[in-house]
Amino acid sequence: MNFKKLSGVAWKALLRNKTRSLLTMLGIIIGIGSVIAMVGIGQSSSEGIGGEISEMGTNTIFVTRASQTQGGVNIGSANVQTLKESDVDAILKGSRNISMASPSVSAAGQLVYGANNWPGTIQGANSNFLEIRKYTMASGSNITERDVETAAKVCIIGKTVANELFPDEEDPLGKVIRFKKIPLKVIGVLESKGQNMMGQDQDDIVIAPYTTVQKRILAINYLHMILASSKSEAVAHQAAEDVQGILREQHKIQAGADDDFEVFTQQQMLDTMNNVTGMLTILLTAIAAISLLVGGIGIMNIMYVTVTERTREIGLRMAIGAKNRNILMQFLAESTILSLIGGVIGLLLGLGLSFAAASLLNWPFIFSTAAAAVSFVVCAAIGIFFGWYPARKAANLDPINALRFE
Repeated sequence: MNFKKLSGVAWKALLRNKTRSLLTMLGIIIGIGSVIAMVGIGQSSSEGIGGEISEMGTNTIFVTRASQTQGGVNIGSANVQTLKESDVDAILKGSRNISMASPSVSAAGQLVYGANNWPGTIQGANSNFLEIRKYTMASGSNITERDVETAAKVCIIGKTVANELFPDEEDPLGKVIRFKKIPLKVIGVLESKGQNMMGQDQDDIVIAPYTTVQKRILAINYLHMILASSKSEAVAHQAAEDVQGILREQHKIQAGADDDFEVFTQQQMLDTMNNVTGMLTILLTAIAAISLLVGGIGIMNIMYVTVTERTREIGLRMAIGAKNRNILMQFLAESTILSLIGGVIGLLLGLGLSFAAASLLNWPFIFSTAAAAVSFVVCAAIGIFFGWYPARKAANLDPINALRFE
């Protein structure tokens, strides 16, 4: 019996019990669907998050305060005051790989304009901040060095803040808003950037001279963070090493002692995010693959039932000349076709789920041909492996006993 005829006979046998065949395939459908969905969502998230980070510029360098420990307990970095304005000057002067830098301090509070209120965060920075963080002015002007020197009461607002404080499409430029009772004149409005990779609204921001936030709002003389930008992505790693060396010297940290700051690049964030996403994808795929095992056991079970139900048919075929090999191949074909059809339905289900997730989260939809090919191989292997024992049982039946079977 050739392959085409064998497949036809197996297909007709499966159609005789449509509901039972569908229920048998359910485990394979769920297993393959879950695996394809997990792989697709994982690849889409990596591509989407990577794209967002790349848009922000992989040459950005972050310098933050290091966490402290007390009595063996991590107490965070809230009280660490190691970063100073002089560190920014030292970085700019000391590294030829750094193109610009900005001090950074921030505070959360209530923004008020007339009767309109909005809970927001004010970001203290210098004129380089917009370029480092890839913000674009929609109207008005950037902060000037003069604004920084005089701790001027001016600010730039994001689109969300503008919409919330000026809901009637009133032009915010020149208006005075209040943040913790400090009046700030709006000198600029930013272009919308939308949400970042963590789902945070990047338009919900107020930017003011860092000296204004330090002196008039927080009453501090240190920085929360330093943002820097390397001259190119190619030298970002070297620039980060430069910054670390400069700050260790600036802070007079002895050889072998731990840094009182942390330096990391946007590329390191991207690599870390990809590693985490990859591990989660592997973990979830492994969990989903358990469904395939359950599905395979279901196929084996139903094939045993099928062999028992068709014992007389097997005996009759043997009596008219069918060989053991023909019986074996017939039942193996049925179990393999059953598994492959379940795999195709599961593949379509998984692609649908990953497409829906990518559309919902604004990630690119990625079709993995490798995952689809592996799915077919796995389905064929499941059909052959779990169908082998029932098929072998059928092939080894004694024709006389099979014909007597009631």
